[in-house]
Amino acid sequence: MQLNHMDDIVKKADRIVRKAGSRDPEVIARYAGITIFDAPFQKLKGAYKVIERNRYIFIKEDLDDVMRSIVLLHEIGHDTLHRRQATQFHEFNLFEMNVNTMEFEANLFAAQIALPDEEVIEYIMQGFDASEIARAMHSDINLVALKVSDLSRRGYAFHTPEHKKNFL
Repeated sequence: MQLNHMDDIVKKADRIVRKAGSRDPEVIARYAGITIFDAPFQKLKGAYKVIERNRYIFIKEDLDDVMRSIVLLHEIGHDTLHRRQATQFHEFNLFEMNVNTMEFEANLFAAQIALPDEEVIEYIMQGFDASEIARAMHSDINLVALKVSDLSRRGYAFHTPEHKKNFL
């Protein structure tokens, strides 16, 4: 993946936070004109779909607040980064990051919104590890690991924790 492409994803995430005036995924979805529906999914956590120019996020109805927020941001990432492709999907699928670049990109987008650079850096400077940062920021350790990895890519000299590629 090209460095400038990943930087573009970070910039798009930062831009939507500025324009929406919030990091709250429900606020961002409303700002963006995306309708959210709770769904009785068994395995899927969420899905994004464009139907007749209307944009929808379907989210598993029984997710805890932390995972609901992460999944919504991930799906908003698909709206921002992959809207054209979403009109072509014939069924709702969430792919693993190591199989599908779009899933990695949506996760990076979610991490950039959910985990502000300054806050993550401050926790790291205080000696917090990835699990402690996740608890402090009400997030998921895998999203924190992805964020730290991206901060390292952008030039910060941090030890990059391992993360599961299929956590969403």
